[in-house]
Amino acid sequence: MNQITKKDLVNALHDTLGMKKKDAIPAVESVFSTIAKELAKESIIDIHGFGKFTVTERGERRGVNPATGREMIVPASKTVKFKPSTTLKGEVNK
Repeated sequence: MNQITKKDLVNALHDTLGMKKKDAIPAVESVFSTIAKELAKESIIDIHGFGKFTVTERGERRGVNPATGREMIVPASKTVKFKPSTTLKGEVNK
């Protein structure tokens, strides 16, 4: 299984669009920063042909501390969910 990093995305912009790497770095950072800021405001990020990011809330629940085996309360939190588009699913399942 391969892993893609931000550096790989910068290199892809350089290779496919001919962008200078020093210009591609802020472009990649800006995209991820914008997505993170909007998700923090609980906005829905819908990228046509890729998928949709949404923020959902998890309620408080009981859990077990794996180190001690003791029962504990896991506090409520927010999480990000991703639903891939039909186009992305098609690409993955080629």
